[in-house]
Amino acid sequence: MPAKRPDASSDPARPAEMVSRRFGRRLRQLRAERAWSLETLAGRSGVSRSMISQIEREQANPTLAVTLRIAQAFGMPLAELVDAPGAAATVQVIRHDDRAYHYRSDEHCRLRTLSPLNLEKDVELYELKLEPGGALRSAPHFAGTREYLTVVSGSIRIESGGDSDVLLAGDSANYRADVSHAIVNESKGESLAILVVIYR
Repeated sequence: MPAKRPDASSDPARPAEMVSRRFGRRLRQLRAERAWSLETLAGRSGVSRSMISQIEREQANPTLAVTLRIAQAFGMPLAELVDAPGAAATVQVIRHDDRAYHYRSDEHCRLRTLSPLNLEKDVELYELKLEPGGALRSAPHFAGTREYLTVVSGSIRIESGGDSDVLLAGDSANYRADVSHAIVNESKGESLAILVVIYR
């Protein structure tokens, strides 16, 4: 009776090789999507250029610490980066007190992102709180960028180029954001708004 050939699926090295291969492809894909060079990712993650290159060529198995630093550079959970089937959660939650999502926070203005940090520069969603006298003033964004603002409470003045208008609770407006623009609290109390930025 011939000796039974070992099942490849029972080889403990096989799953590790598959994860390494998938991770290398995933890393190349993410860099390509962002048009990042090896040097750019190395600078953002603190992982050497040569190590990243070896990972992408499936010549190195990164440690957990290295993988975590790369995930943080892309602004995504570890499970999403390694793309392990079933590992990434289908629901991503941003907690209200997570300081990592506070884009700006001072005594007059708090701007908190409501969209994942790894979202490409196509659409960004923010919660904006302005104290009395507070304002969010911005230099021109990329050409074609527009902002969509809905006032939840209070009164807010929108300025875009040479135009301006005042919005009350429940009002919405969209305006050019590729010119100098501002969102100004007009009320005597706190104003709250939801801001969407759409890049063209």
